[in-house]
Amino acid sequence: MKALQRPRRARPSLLALALAAGLGLNQGAQAQAPAAAAAAAPAPAPANSALDAMLFYQLLLGELNVAGGDPGAGFSLILDAARRQKDPDLFKRAVNIALQGRSGESALAAARAWAQAIPGSNEADRYLLQILLALDRSAETASVLRSVLQSTPAEGRNEAINAIPQTYARASDKAQALAAVREALTPFLSQPAYGASAWTTIGRMERAQGRNAAAVDAARRGHAIEPASPYPALLALELLEDGQAEVEPVIRQQIDASRNATPRDFGVAVAYARVLLDLQRLRDARVQLERLTTRAPEQAEPWLLLGTLQVQDRAYDAATLSLQTFIGLVGASTDERTQRGLTQAYLLMAEIAEKREDFVAANAWIDRIDNPEDIMAAQLRRASVMARQGRMTEARQMLRALPERRPADARLKLIGEAQLLREFKDYKGSYEVYGEAFKRFPQEPELLYDQALMAERAGLNDEMERLLRQLIAVKPDHHHAYNALGYALADRNERLPEARQLIEKAVSLAPDDAYIQDSLGWVEFRLGNTERALGILRNAYTRRPDAEIAAHLGEVLWARGQREEALKVWREGLLLARDNETLQNTLRRLNVQP
Repeated sequence: MKALQRPRRARPSLLALALAAGLGLNQGAQAQAPAAAAAAAPAPAPANSALDAMLFYQLLLGELNVAGGDPGAGFSLILDAARRQKDPDLFKRAVNIALQGRSGESALAAARAWAQAIPGSNEADRYLLQILLALDRSAETASVLRSVLQSTPAEGRNEAINAIPQTYARASDKAQALAAVREALTPFLSQPAYGASAWTTIGRMERAQGRNAAAVDAARRGHAIEPASPYPALLALELLEDGQAEVEPVIRQQIDASRNATPRDFGVAVAYARVLLDLQRLRDARVQLERLTTRAPEQAEPWLLLGTLQVQDRAYDAATLSLQTFIGLVGASTDERTQRGLTQAYLLMAEIAEKREDFVAANAWIDRIDNPEDIMAAQLRRASVMARQGRMTEARQMLRALPERRPADARLKLIGEAQLLREFKDYKGSYEVYGEAFKRFPQEPELLYDQALMAERAGLNDEMERLLRQLIAVKPDHHHAYNALGYALADRNERLPEARQLIEKAVSLAPDDAYIQDSLGWVEFRLGNTERALGILRNAYTRRPDAEIAAHLGEVLWARGQREEALKVWREGLLLARDNETLQNTLRRLNVQP
């Protein structure tokens, strides 16, 4: 029903008119206006309404029932009025009355009546979808979801499709939810405008069920429909982090395609560089970041990421240039993410100055950090500067004296102190501080793991084994604990059958972890199963190029007489991390200079 006059003015809902009349909200409105103004302004033309006496009475009675503690009767009266008038506001009110009365079935009935009375109403369909999902009846949502998407404006449809996995996140039967979503998305899967996002949504829901192979297939299908679309590529990045290396071409091809289609869109390329850094694929990350900073030198984040990588590589001159470029580009931005980036840049610049023993400059960079959220990180770097000057005792005292602004600060202080001691190779001291931390925070078993690693570094092998077994007893699914204990035994060439059993348990808990595969390959080599060890280590190194895996793979190749290939792998490992202790120890033990 639309007003017959003043079409630009929204017509009040029937319910609002009823309540306004019943509560006397319009009484005396004109009497309160100044007489001169009333005389000067023409009287407004009346807005016609379909509210007659019977309808007014029905709505008023319904609201009085709700207010009087009988929401069921009020719901029935207002829903009946909504059906007769086909008024969305009345339907919405009926749904809300049912929800307030905790009657999901009544809310569902009202939402269904609304969708039937006003076919194609996006709002009605959305209410119906949310109620079905709240009632955990995802199997019934396919047609409703499809209707929601069809009534969504074209410019917002991809966004709506991308939001589906989050919308269905609480469904108890994930397979049932996926089946409903797949049915709803069927008309969109082959459409150039929406196929990429539709397949990405299916892929994300497949991944949530641990069906990574199906998710990879979905990413490839979406990418094939629109190679420049970022959606399948972002799914591919998530899968790459899961260890699905076969999906990486989707990412690279999207970056190439977007360079022509959307030349100023660098989102996937920056995310790809971040993932490569997380995966410790430092050479690949460097290539991507160098391309980004050349192609889009005005983009700030790639400079920060490149600077971070250059600091790790000890390329301090290049890192200084990259970080100063980042600082200059972001300027005085107050954006929270930018502020965190600035903190990271200042800390890295302080680290460079510290390594160059320019302690005045290091402290000057730290002094620029004024964000209260980052004070702890700043003081940890200041403690490192002090330790570098031979003032370790003073640095530890400073950390202990830091005020604890948040509950987590006490834990951070102890972990920071332990990491400081570890950095300066005081493994016994680090082991003791981790022990103190676990006594104060026994609900955090990860501290046991860190303490065990320091015990091993300190030569306390029995203590390391005791701590890891304690951790396994507390958290039987802690795959890193099984792996660390199994690897330690294998590396010392002790109790090898038990070592393999422990590592195989870790594999069963985390089959895609390349570091655990590395441990498995190493124990097989120790057991004399060289051929099997080689296959496992090759696969692990392909999935995650890492200096420690390179050390083991190179040694197996060396033992098999494949000397040139071993040297090649070791050279690659040195490029990845020249100071890796396992690699350096391997080269010294074998008396090799690759």
